Amino acid sequence: MSSVFLYFAYGSNLFAERIHANNPTAIRKGIGKLNGYRLDFGYHSKKWNGSVATIVPDPDSHVWGAVWEVDITDIPNLDRQEGVGSKIYDVVYVSPEMPSKGTVTCRCYQLCDLPPKITDGAVPENRKPSLLYLSIILRGAEQSQLPNYYIQQLQKIQHNGWDDKSNIGTQKFMLED
Repeated sequence: MSSVFLYFAYGSNLFAERIHANNPTAIRKGIGKLNGYRLDFGYHSKKWNGSVATIVPDPDSHVWGAVWEVDITDIPNLDRQEGVGSKIYDVVYVSPEMPSKGTVTCRCYQLCDLPPKITDGAVPENRKPSLLYLSIILRGAEQSQLPNYYIQQLQKIQHNGWDDKSNIGTQKFMLED
């Protein structure tokens, strides 16, 4: 049995400082394109004061993310961070395509209650991420060197404007520009 696993991150764990806060063994192995899924936002997080990211099956979409190699000893940390025990996220296994390595199997997290697709462009307030959360995703996308067109799509995501770093109670990396 392997002592490491691959993890596909598409949200705040794109950002190295974020994943390393709870999962110090994580090593970025590259990026991956997950076909047949869209990036969406659902569950309202009190910590982030907005909706958090998830992947939702969608045959016409794809999601780019970072592929991390993580020691199995960090599974409890990752599960706790993602709220698996609280039934916020479920563990799923996905098969992103890495440009340099082909298709790989990765552990991933998906909201238990998947949000429906928005077809009219009007994102309800309860589905918007906070500006702070979105900025962490964007910093991670740039750090991970996701494709420019995808970063531009992320920049267009509607947010709720909340960026109050004084009340989040998280690690210092989340508070710095």
